[in-house]
Amino acid sequence: MTGSPTSIQILATFLFGLAVLHTFLVKRFALLSHRHPEGSVAANLLHFLAETELVFGLWATALVVGIAVVNRSVGDAVAQVEKLDFTEAKFVFVILVIAASRPVVRLAESVIGGIARLLPMRRPAAFYAAALGFGPLLGSFITEPAAMTLLALMLRRRYFDHAIGTRFAYATLGLLFVNVSIGGVLTHFAAPPVLMVASKWGWDFPFMLAHFGWRAAVACVVSTAGTVWVFRRELSAVPDDGPASAPIPAWLTGLHVAFLAAVVLLGHHPDVFLGAFVLFLGVVHATRGHQDPLKLKEGLMVGFFLAGLVTLGSFQDYWLKPLIQKLDGTALFFGATGLTAFVDNAALTYLGTLVDGLSDRLKYALVAGAVTGGGLTVIANAPNPAGIGILQGARVFGGDGISPLRLFLGAIAPTAIAVLVFWAIPGPR
Repeated sequence: MTGSPTSIQILATFLFGLAVLHTFLVKRFALLSHRHPEGSVAANLLHFLAETELVFGLWATALVVGIAVVNRSVGDAVAQVEKLDFTEAKFVFVILVIAASRPVVRLAESVIGGIARLLPMRRPAAFYAAALGFGPLLGSFITEPAAMTLLALMLRRRYFDHAIGTRFAYATLGLLFVNVSIGGVLTHFAAPPVLMVASKWGWDFPFMLAHFGWRAAVACVVSTAGTVWVFRRELSAVPDDGPASAPIPAWLTGLHVAFLAAVVLLGHHPDVFLGAFVLFLGVVHATRGHQDPLKLKEGLMVGFFLAGLVTLGSFQDYWLKPLIQKLDGTALFFGATGLTAFVDNAALTYLGTLVDGLSDRLKYALVAGAVTGGGLTVIANAPNPAGIGILQGARVFGGDGISPLRLFLGAIAPTAIAVLVFWAIPGPR
């Protein structure tokens, strides 16, 4: 976009900045809520403001109201919203609920457990290494939101709900977010920031594997191995909490996997995959003896978060696009890594497709930087809110939830390793 920004764009940027600030203050709101009588209006309001998944939806609502006031027309505000594409928010909601169902989680635990048995270490450490070293790479095939959901559920039950230290917990959380962000780049259809550019730039599966995939695998394994070594004592103290023994019929597991695959294949057609989701709800109701309660609330809150991010982010191209145009390869890589902490990485790479004449090196730098920084904050990568929604109430975080600052600090080490692997190691770009 050229010329001076409009009043709506300035308002959207201001509210976007407030939303980013709000994400770093959610822990503070949770602490303040304890100073008021439980059940009081003040306590409930502060608890509401401490819900990370609601942040961007709340400020996006303020933007819609602001558009109506500035333009003196509710119709204009509604028209602005209807122009936006909320497919990703709908997809993440559906994929989170299906992936979090008991048959799918149990199957994923069996696969991770099989890999863990091949590792020469005590089972809690082996399962941890298999889950965080190999599990995120599954995101390249079942999509990153599904991988995040499965891994967060498994890690919560086996580690986060036990008496582990907070330093270990935040290191694990940062490792999970970074590895999921880079773990989806083996293919051209599973990671949102790659999906935004693959078709326009002609990036296919062989291209992704040759330029990104092997780097992602190396970074995941190295970061996980380092974390296992640093926290080897904490891991040795974690009890061996294997999966529950109640069997699930193979046909039911197969049916759940079929629903998961159908939603992945229909990811660009929300009206169709939402229909498939309704059928899935019917199957769950009919087989409720083999099911856990569905995570509908968590899925809806994550979808609301992403919808708000789309709404606010859609007005930021007037300053992001010129910024991308001005940077060279190294500056663009590190700029994208940093910007991704405050702007969803898929939105960042999408803006890159609007810039004409980007060289192959600059294209690589933009996408590699975007996925490398995808674990630094809750808003950096679309699946991150799903992980926050599942882990927020874990025992190790107490009643005050996850600290965005400690998440950032926990993600620095694996992010640094990803930087080295994706940019410092020479190779085809």
